[in-house]
Order: sequence, then C-alpha cells, then structure tokens
Amino acid sequence: MTATIQTLLLLIAVLVVVAVVARRFNTAPSILLVIAGIALALIPGLPRMELAPELVLLGILPPLIYSAGVAMSWREFRFNLRPITLLAVGCVVFTSCAVAAVAHWLLGMPLAVGFVLGAIVSPPDVVAPLSIVRRLGVPRRLVVVLEGEGLANDATALILYRFAVAAVGTGAFSLAEAAGEFALIVIGEIAYGIGLGWLSLRLRRWAHDPRVEITLSLLMPYAAFLLPAHLGGSGVLATIAAGLFVSWNGPLLIPAATRLQGIFFWDLLVYLLEGLVFLVTGLQIRTVLDWLDPISLRGPLLAVLLTVAIIIAARFVWVFPAAYLPRRLSRKLARRDPAPPWRQVFFLAFVGIRGVVSLAAALAIPLTTLAGAPFPYRDLILFVTFGVIVVTLIGQGLTLPGVVRWLGLGSHAAEERERDEALNVVQNRLDRLAAEGRIAPEVLAILRARHHDRVGRLPRSPSDGFETASAAGQLRSDLIAAEREFIYRLLREGKITDEARRRIERELDLEEAAIACKKEGGAEPPL
Repeated sequence: MTATIQTLLLLIAVLVVVAVVARRFNTAPSILLVIAGIALALIPGLPRMELAPELVLLGILPPLIYSAGVAMSWREFRFNLRPITLLAVGCVVFTSCAVAAVAHWLLGMPLAVGFVLGAIVSPPDVVAPLSIVRRLGVPRRLVVVLEGEGLANDATALILYRFAVAAVGTGAFSLAEAAGEFALIVIGEIAYGIGLGWLSLRLRRWAHDPRVEITLSLLMPYAAFLLPAHLGGSGVLATIAAGLFVSWNGPLLIPAATRLQGIFFWDLLVYLLEGLVFLVTGLQIRTVLDWLDPISLRGPLLAVLLTVAIIIAARFVWVFPAAYLPRRLSRKLARRDPAPPWRQVFFLAFVGIRGVVSLAAALAIPLTTLAGAPFPYRDLILFVTFGVIVVTLIGQGLTLPGVVRWLGLGSHAAEERERDEALNVVQNRLDRLAAEGRIAPEVLAILRARHHDRVGRLPRSPSDGFETASAAGQLRSDLIAAEREFIYRLLREGKITDEARRRIERELDLEEAAIACKKEGGAEPPL
C-alpha cells in the first residue's frame, strides 16, 4: 500500500513538472507526458506499472466522456451531426476493414484477428489534438467536428472490438446479427442516457446543496456507463447522451453556487485524469517489451509502420469523399451547407492521433479463446497498438502546428485578412474625405487617431495574436493584483479583519476566474 501511494505521488510530481516544461516550450503536455512515461519505464529499479484495462474503460473513461459531452454545444453538435457521424461511424468502420485486410494479406493474421487489430487502432483520440488546435485558433466548426467525433468514435470501435473478439473466440460471425445488435445498442444507450440525464436534473432540484449536486454529477457518468457496458454495449453513447441532455437542459436548473464550485472541481479532475492517462501510457513500454523477443523486433516494427501508414491513408481516402460527395448528390445540402475549403478537409484528414482507449482495448484482449487455445497474435497486437499510439501522438502531434500554419487555419488567419481589408477600406475613405475637404480638420484628426489605434491593436503575426486578444483581460488582472496588495496591507496594519479580507478576496477570485475562463475559452462544468 505504501509503495502504491509513493508511486502515485511520483506520477503526480512528474505531471506537474512536465506541465511546467510544456508551458515554457509551448508544447502539448500530452506528448511530453508519453515521452516522460517511456523514460521512467526504462529506468532500472523503478517498479513496473501495468495499466489495468478495467481502470481505463470503467474508471477513467466515463468522467472524461461525460465532461466532454456537457462541454459540447447541443446546437453545434446537431448541426454537424452528418460529418460527425461520417467520421465517428463511417471512418472507424472503413479504417477497421482496411487494417483487417492488410493484416490478413500482408501480416498473415486470420481475418477475424485482423478485425480485432483494426477495431483497436481505428478510433482517433481527441484530447491531444484539441489541446493543440485550440491554442492555434483553428475555426470553431473544425473543433466542434473533432470534439463530436472524439465523443462517439470510441463507442463504434468498442462495439466492433467486442464483435471481433467474440468471432475469434467462437470461430463464428453473422453480419446480419451483428448489424441488428449494433442498432439495438445505439438506440438503447441513447434512450437510457437521456432518461438518466432527466432523472439527475430532477434530483438536483431537490438537493439544493452544491456539495450534494457535485457528488451527483460525479456519479452520473458511471451510472450512464456501467449498466450498458455490463449488458454488452459500450456505455459511451449513453454517457454522451446524458452529458448532452444536461448541457442543453441544465443551465436554468443548476444554481450559481453549484456552477462556480463545479467548474474548479471538474477542471482539476479532468486535468489529473488526462495527465495520468498519458503518463501511464508511456509507462507501458516495459510491459510491451517484456512480451516480445528483442532479437525479433524487426517484424513487429515493420507491422507498426505498416499499420500507421494504413490508418493515415484510410482516413484521407474516407474524409475527402465524405466531405464532397454528399453535396454532389444533394443540391439541398449543398445550398444549406456549402462545401468547405480543401484546407479544412485536409486538416480533418490529418488529425488521427491514437490514445489510451486503444491501448486499454489491446490489454483487455483475453489470454485464451473459448476453446482454451492462446489468443492468436495477442502480443503482436499489443505491440502494434502501443507503437501506433507513440508514432501518431509524437509524430503527428509535433507536426500538427506546422500543418495548421501551412494550411492558413491557425490564429484566425482568415479573420485577420478580412479585418486587414476592412481597415484598408476605412483608411481609403478617410483619405478621400481629407482630399475633398468635406470634414473639419479637428474631426478628421480624431478619426485618424482612432483608426491608427485600431490598426496598432491588430495582431501582426500568429505569435502576438493571443497577447493582443488578452490585453484587456491582462489589464484587469493587474488591477486586481494591485487591489489584493492594498487589502493585504490593510490586513497587516490591522485596519480590516480576516473575515472582511476573505469576503473581498472571494469577490476578486471570482472576477479573476471569469477573466481566465474567458481567456482560455472555458466551458460549463460537467454538472
């Protein structure tokens, strides 16, 4: 027990250090956490940490999915339901089939085993890429599509994974039966999640205690996830449905005190869970290497590179037709929702980082089939899955900012160009008014000064865009800091009591938290 506590404290300490380093070098913490985990795993003498798949699928995944569902706008999710469905269902199924075919023909796996591998590596993770693209100012719709895909693709992949594992274990598979069961799971989980969301809001109206309501919000994702998972579903869709229902119907039912406390509670919880997941993912390299013969690593490494190439190519092959073909077939859709520029489609096709759900699914593969034989290619599947996660997370994660800048999507580049053009129009208009002499020199001087001030506040490069956008918030933060110093000086001089200081400090804390939330694009707490 003591060793477990010490190990947990070590992981939290590493999480803090990596967060500081990532902020200093402006790098996604998830990438550095996986690298730090790999480095820790290779240090001799440190205890080996094996990631229990039940801990991820039943303990960590539900609150992460639920918090993302509550943060998601139902209106935006509904408007983008078609591209989200095409990615979360269509692209996952297509990628699984592509990986299964290649694994069967080039790696010699039985087709059912190939589908197990395909289902495991098909769903992209959304945490790492979103932490990058939000800082780069990618257009809002692309962020919404990625969020929606990340919410739902795990459900598709986990259902396919269970079908494939069952087919390997029993040696039998019926496409019609699997399709019917898939549809039943989708409908049943959505209905269950909506009903549970409605019930939770009714309970909160009776509680009238922020601590009780926050505790209910913490139990909510597990209640939504565990029952469908126990009955053979994924649990993901029920958790998503519950989160979206609370997000849409909760604002008028959740008291302000609960909302304020819930923001900090859930923000810390999600931060710790996400960080520990990436760190522990890197730590699994020792477990993966222990199951393979170091002398024969050439074949598994080639399998990793081949699988990475297939999942990247399959996503590009799927995304471009999925973006343009429906609009070619439906003029009504083309008028209502015109085709996006190829740069945005390329961006969605490029973002395909795999995460811990894939690793947990690989670890959860049974050791034997129902006949008692060893599960075929289990060790190879685990190694390939880990390799795919590391290659896509580090490789695509590090190159994603450069791709965004190359495509001209970062730092609201299009908005800045339009604003430049608008300011040029204003400048030309002022010059024309001055030449015509139709306006008093004093008024013209005021207008020119105002215009030059606006031009000076316009960001000239992506690097200073964030600083310009947050200038007003920074000034308010400086004023709050000055007020804090003054209140503290009054306290030391005995002119106010500690109680008065705490009351004023709470007001300042709330105002400063509002500034930080607006600066970072904070969302509603998962209540």
